[in-house]
Amino acid sequence: MPNLGGESVARRALTTTAAAFTATAALLLTACGGGGDDTSPDDIKGADGAAKSPSASASGAADADADRPDVSVPKDLKLVFDFDQPSDAKQAAALADAENYIRALKHGIAEQDVNDPAYRFYSVTQATQYAKSQIEAWVKGGYTVYGTDKYYDDEVTAMSDGKGAIVSFCRNQAKSYSKEIKSGKVHYTEETPDSYQKFRLLMAPPSGDSKVWKAVTIEVIGKAKECQ
Repeated sequence: MPNLGGESVARRALTTTAAAFTATAALLLTACGGGGDDTSPDDIKGADGAAKSPSASASGAADADADRPDVSVPKDLKLVFDFDQPSDAKQAAALADAENYIRALKHGIAEQDVNDPAYRFYSVTQATQYAKSQIEAWVKGGYTVYGTDKYYDDEVTAMSDGKGAIVSFCRNQAKSYSKEIKSGKVHYTEETPDSYQKFRLLMAPPSGDSKVWKAVTIEVIGKAKECQ
């Protein structure tokens, strides 16, 4: 079963060091010119028991750019983003679109669409390929997402060159499960150390007339002790 909802297949634990991540981030930011479209391919820790609506910054960004794609998910999937709102406007926008990238990825799984435009809208290069590979695994297995998926303990750090930001946060997927498309059967699993992950995303700032921050690289570390 795929792993974007608490299961064991398609697990991506990229354990690069902070220095290597930052170096790669800088190179990719330079390569993509600061962000452009990529044409290539529950009692949960800190949870409130219900999904929150998109953050105020995310909603404001959507209002400012009417062409943003749909990132909604089915009612039986609750995405909880227990994030603190950064006081800095740019950091808030980077965090909001990092959230939108995660929402878009889940939207693609729910739609069973490997080439869903939503995740491509919010990502380039490696982050696009990561999202595509995750969706492919779910589609191939015949599963969709179900339950409650919790994200929390966010931190936003501006890149030293001022051309991007690194957004990190924790995830608890203990109450997020896979559901068989054909039968509707839900595969329930127990909470384990694998339920906790640490996400780090390099977000590239808007370019041109766009107001969208895009995920360039994503690092996912499994069994994250700091998230437990």
